[in-house]
Amino acid sequence: MDAGGAYNPRTVEEVFKDFKGRRAGMIKALTTDVQEFYRLCDPEKENLCLYGHPNEQWEVNLPAEEVPPELPEPVLGINFARDGMQEKDWLSLVAVHSDAWLVSVSFFFGARFGFDKADRKRLFNLMNDLPTIFEVVAGTAKKQGKDKSSVSNNSSNRSKSNSKRGSESRAKFSKPEPKDEDEEEEGVEEEDDEDEDEQGETKCGACGESYESDEFWICCDLCEMWFHGKCVKITPARAEHIKQYKCPSCSNKRGRS
Repeated sequence: MDAGGAYNPRTVEEVFKDFKGRRAGMIKALTTDVQEFYRLCDPEKENLCLYGHPNEQWEVNLPAEEVPPELPEPVLGINFARDGMQEKDWLSLVAVHSDAWLVSVSFFFGARFGFDKADRKRLFNLMNDLPTIFEVVAGTAKKQGKDKSSVSNNSSNRSKSNSKRGSESRAKFSKPEPKDEDEEEEGVEEEDDEDEDEQGETKCGACGESYESDEFWICCDLCEMWFHGKCVKITPARAEHIKQYKCPSCSNKRGRS
């Protein structure tokens, strides 16, 4: 489905250029060209996909007929969910799937042309320096300089009904605030140690592993236990739309009662 025929980037730089072109096209579809994109995603049509092309153009079309396809295919059926969701939520969902597709295409090229560990790492770092399509669509791209853990804190805290509990959670999982210069070194060291101990004591209710600041976590509103998003199959994007999160254990208890 690529415009202009087959295109095979062979170096890290070429694959990254391909990634940027496809990404720019998909961002255009979900932002500046959103009205046209919305119109083309008619739920009455068959399974439709959003394609981004290396020339920064986008296309809504049926999936490739050849099996297996020449390149990994985007998610199918984006048009079917259009009228069943709020437009903002639907665009965010398409954005998340678009991010996943871009990564799969880039690493498909990497595998095809024999990128080694260093090449794959360099490619990922180049890609990771850019905001995701979801972050652009959701309007959070300008907040990239903030601590990564704030994403998981804000997502999980938004589902809490008690604002005080939410603020305590943010304090628990955020880095210590910088102290005034005239504060005694001894007091600073003691407070840092206490903060590290508190973070280290936080365990995932599913796998039992300790808290890490660069991982997405979510808190159950019933038992108040914290979980890795990957352990309970909750993504940051999905957490944005959960008003009250119940972990699998609490959900099962309510089902039996």
